[in-house]
Amino acid sequence: MSKILSKENSLVSVYISELRDVEIQKDSMRFRRNLERLGEIFAYEISKELEYTQKEITTPLGVSTMNVLKEQPVISTILRAGLPVHEGMLSFFDRAENAFVSAYRKHHKDNTFEIKIEYLSSPSIDDKVLIICDPMLATGQSMFLAYKALLQRGKPRHIHVVGLIASQEGVNYVESHFPENTTIWLGAVDDELTAKSYIVPGLGDAGDLAYGKKLG
Repeated sequence: MSKILSKENSLVSVYISELRDVEIQKDSMRFRRNLERLGEIFAYEISKELEYTQKEITTPLGVSTMNVLKEQPVISTILRAGLPVHEGMLSFFDRAENAFVSAYRKHHKDNTFEIKIEYLSSPSIDDKVLIICDPMLATGQSMFLAYKALLQRGKPRHIHVVGLIASQEGVNYVESHFPENTTIWLGAVDDELTAKSYIVPGLGDAGDLAYGKKLG
């Protein structure tokens, strides 16, 4: 199941428009903050889908019965571009456990590439709600390989995949490769994916725009 937040008018469209804007992109702090803001919004929307339990809260004047989260999710991101989105989510799910996966494109001389997983740090995700976030969902392969790596730490009860900007091809890939207990959350979906797997119009390289250009 896929949910595209920009289908309805909200600040999601405003922040995504700023992420895409080549002039606003020159301010890396603002770029990172917009990624964080979107992480916060997606965390709020995902929170509506989680399980709650009633708890009596003692106030200075009495007792109030409130609905509180039954359990915290595990928030996972793909380094490095996903870090600001992750931080935004963590500011809402402030007691969540965290997982980190490093994935990169290994390019070949024939201009093809393959996705390599280099690093994994994760708590147990067995029978837990897992959120995997990354700004860009291009081919969908990085997201799927990150999920496969995380399975070393258990089998989650439910998976929430978050991509701020996706290609339709990437969405189709995730829908066909992830298990049925997966919800896909998207900011916007673009139709074109180039031969080099760049989303068009997209926004460029989210990692470089957030943290500066890398070598290689």
